[in-house]
Amino acid sequence: MSDQWRKRWQEGRIGFHLQQAHPALLRHWGSLGVAKSTKVLVPLCGKSLDMRWLADEGYPVLGIEFAPEAIEQFLAQRSMAVSRYRQAGFNVSRQGNVELWCGDFFHLHIQQAAEIGAFYDRASLIALPPATRQRYAFHLAQLVPPGAKGLLISLAHNEGDAGPPYSVPASEIESLFAPNFTLTFLEQGSPDERGYTESVWALERRGPRL
Repeated sequence: MSDQWRKRWQEGRIGFHLQQAHPALLRHWGSLGVAKSTKVLVPLCGKSLDMRWLADEGYPVLGIEFAPEAIEQFLAQRSMAVSRYRQAGFNVSRQGNVELWCGDFFHLHIQQAAEIGAFYDRASLIALPPATRQRYAFHLAQLVPPGAKGLLISLAHNEGDAGPPYSVPASEIESLFAPNFTLTFLEQGSPDERGYTESVWALERRGPRL
């Protein structure tokens, strides 16, 4: 899985990357009621400009990404100083209000996520094959405290298990997250030219912590 994504970044096959912040993030983040200065976890973050938007809005960002190419491309977008250090097996790059941890999301432990109070998933769940999505949902629940709120942008298509991006229907989202999160369905878009349909969900971590 990690090798597959690294190869995509090396070859520039990143059609999932948007050249602007996701419109659903702009529409719905404010409705979550996340307090400014709350640190936001962004798993499998790539070089998403959503992180810039969150940081500019006053939310410190902790992004986790396996491909160092993605991190370097993100940092190159702005001519700002970068501090680099190593922590808990991750190579960490900090630029302004954004810190990017290069490594495996599943190796991030609760001790490293102690300051996390919110989360954002636009391309994480749909990047994972079916066998890994249950593990992802459980690990996310372990990392965020009760009451933590987040936004999930998923998509569904008619290509079976073809991906990434993989099709994750509403029924699977509910089965994955309902045990540990309160889910609120926010919107569903129209199918695009590929037949992909996005859905947007608000999540709130139930207590107590797993």
